[in-house]
Amino acid sequence: MSPAIGAAASPEPARSGRADRPRYVRVAIDVPASQLGTSLFDYALDGDGDPEHGPGRSVPVGAWAVVPWGRGRRIGLVVEHSTHSEIDPARVKPLGVLLDDAPVLPAAWLDLVRFAARYYHRGIGEVALPAIPKLFRALAPARGTRGTPFSRARARWEKACPPALAATQPPPLNDAQRRAFERLRTTEGFAVHLLHGITGSGKTEVYLSWMAEVLARDPRAQVLLLVPEIALTPQLFAQLVARFPGERVAVLHSDLADGERAAHWLAAVEGRARVVLGTRLAVLAPLAYLAAIVVDEEHDASYKQQEGVRYSARDLAIVAGSQRAIPVVLGSATPSLETWFAARRGRYAMHALPERIGAARLPAVECVDLRGQSLRHQLAAPVVEAIECTLGRAEQALVFINRRGYAPVLACAACGWLSRCTNCSAYRVLHRLGAPGASRYRLVCHHCAVEQPVPRACPDCGNVDLEALGRGTQRLEEGLAELFPGRRIARLDRDVARRRGAAQRVLDAAHAGEVDLLVGTQMLAKGHDFRRLTLVVALDADAGLFSADFRAPERLFATLMQVAGRAGRSGAESRVLVQTRFPGHPLFAFLARHDFAGFADAQLAERREVGLPPYRHQAMLRAEAKVLADALAFLSQARRAGLDPARDGDVTLFDAVPMSMSRLQGRERAQLLVEARRRNDLHRFLQTWLPCLRALPARVNWQLDVDPLEI
Repeated sequence: MSPAIGAAASPEPARSGRADRPRYVRVAIDVPASQLGTSLFDYALDGDGDPEHGPGRSVPVGAWAVVPWGRGRRIGLVVEHSTHSEIDPARVKPLGVLLDDAPVLPAAWLDLVRFAARYYHRGIGEVALPAIPKLFRALAPARGTRGTPFSRARARWEKACPPALAATQPPPLNDAQRRAFERLRTTEGFAVHLLHGITGSGKTEVYLSWMAEVLARDPRAQVLLLVPEIALTPQLFAQLVARFPGERVAVLHSDLADGERAAHWLAAVEGRARVVLGTRLAVLAPLAYLAAIVVDEEHDASYKQQEGVRYSARDLAIVAGSQRAIPVVLGSATPSLETWFAARRGRYAMHALPERIGAARLPAVECVDLRGQSLRHQLAAPVVEAIECTLGRAEQALVFINRRGYAPVLACAACGWLSRCTNCSAYRVLHRLGAPGASRYRLVCHHCAVEQPVPRACPDCGNVDLEALGRGTQRLEEGLAELFPGRRIARLDRDVARRRGAAQRVLDAAHAGEVDLLVGTQMLAKGHDFRRLTLVVALDADAGLFSADFRAPERLFATLMQVAGRAGRSGAESRVLVQTRFPGHPLFAFLARHDFAGFADAQLAERREVGLPPYRHQAMLRAEAKVLADALAFLSQARRAGLDPARDGDVTLFDAVPMSMSRLQGRERAQLLVEARRRNDLHRFLQTWLPCLRALPARVNWQLDVDPLEI
């Protein structure tokens, strides 16, 4: 076994003298480094160890190999050469079969993978291998297929993705856009630019103009555009294809079929696609000629991976830019406070787009005080009236509620029974199956996905009058159909988007004017340009005002500002109505003024006062077990093991506590927060602490989350 991650690399092999030539390679394999201490393993080269002249082939760093692993085999990536191994040479197995048809992955990508492994304290294989499409990690070809997975992917790409020929003429840039573009155009080397533009200010046009400039400079250059949601990719893909004639655009996200994703990924890796559009995982695509990166809606929490290696795609994009000496653009109307903090301190260059393009105007934002109001289908009378007036003018309205399903909980008024999930610390949500008016319903947990039929009577007392409490998007859609009969209503949430192509059909219908009233979750809040939309109604905004999570106000403000930004893009007078029982809350005052800067600076002042990110740096150790006491006991042991090394730096270990959702999928969960004033102190502590954690006897699964977004 090779040294642990982060240990000094082996000396570079000598260029002359057969005895000094590499005899071993270190191969990254997707295995849990938290258990084994590493995911790099030594394998012997053929013959006398000469990779160039021995009986075997040349084995470059970045090559793919099928290596022996226990009694079986695994796919691995060659990441280092070495003249020696730290284990008994007799026990080192020979390197297996090289995948000669696979592309050799670029050194710059391996540098990014190494950084991610160090920063998030995981194995290189845990970072590198999951970033590769599943078809290329399969050991056996699918039945009935010919050729290698790589040759089939190349053929599929050439057949399905010809270069575009019907170019669109870009619209002229306004003064603010032109200033931002000129500063981007003249950037050389690494720099981070924050494009802070209000909704509808034309950030995308600045991106596209700059990307065109980058592609024109170098015939091999590649550009990467990251977006937070899969639902945003079809609209942007169409723009990119029309904007870059003669180029082919690769799309990378998890909703693609396996073969399609493999074809797009390989075309990007081999440079046949110079424009790459993708969601979070695309930041780990091994692009050999990457020359520019754009992270759109950089504030979005979707850029943070919440399973496996818990990386931030936005942060890795910045690291990739630094390593490759290329510029990175972060764009948002509501930047994350970490990004805003960096820009305020001068670490990032900031470019403001303070006005909407063309005749578009920002909507007027008003609070609708729910105190003393009688509601019809969760809507106050002024809201119902506003929707009626909007529809009467043949304009579109959007009703936003960030809760999918029919109703959050099913209840028995007689005995107090609630539809709790037996696997999770949550309620099973009532879902309607089929169109409004359908009589089929199910109870579904949104966390473990377990479903059950709706009981005919209360399981505890037998009462047959069970009541649906609260409203989700499905019930709201049903209520809107009753309030506004004959109107064309469309819903967009994750349940709709689960059906392939369904989300795009809803969006296409809305853009075509075939929808009068949109209802949905935050999937409607980002990036969409609804030209006829003049009214936005936001429901249930109060939940984020008094949350225990210190990031809740930031998320709420960003969501409300983003969804408000869907209105008024055609120049018509528009309104945003926010239903609340706390109309005097300062957050709503900032929102009414569209004053992100004021809100962000006020939030940063509060965080500085109490010592919260970005003024301090955090990591979260989480543990899960069958019994909560076991998880808490492990974390308490972990805390004791960390107290001495913590004293060497300004590091604080908090007490272990159950997570806010303590039970998930039948497992009990707890967490321990680690905090430090300086980032380097935090990582030095974690490097010292992790071997102690691996040595603890435990009946738990545990994982470390660096820079957690959920506390």
